[in-house]
Amino acid sequence: MQNIETLAVLDNLKQSEEALLVLFGGKNCNVCHAIKPQIIELIETNYPKIKMVYVDCHVTTDVCSQNGVLSLPTLQVYFTGQRFIEEVRTFSLQKVMQDIARPYSMLFED
Repeated sequence: MQNIETLAVLDNLKQSEEALLVLFGGKNCNVCHAIKPQIIELIETNYPKIKMVYVDCHVTTDVCSQNGVLSLPTLQVYFTGQRFIEEVRTFSLQKVMQDIARPYSMLFED
């Protein structure tokens, strides 16, 4: 999972990647640290073509504010530059995996 430190890099990834998962967290957010390895494992196992990035909102506050992130953790999933999923604070990882399934399969049909 790549760490993002500038708004320009994140905006470029949103437009250039076919599928992008952005986890907004913080160094003092225990929930963020708990779910990050779970998200990495689930995405790598089930959806290997999704690029994953992490934004530490305690370090890069401008990136978080420009993306409307007010609570941590926040998870956003983009397909072809469009945000399809946004989950904030308390959410089910299983539900996120289910919500990703349909657009992922349509985009990456074999």
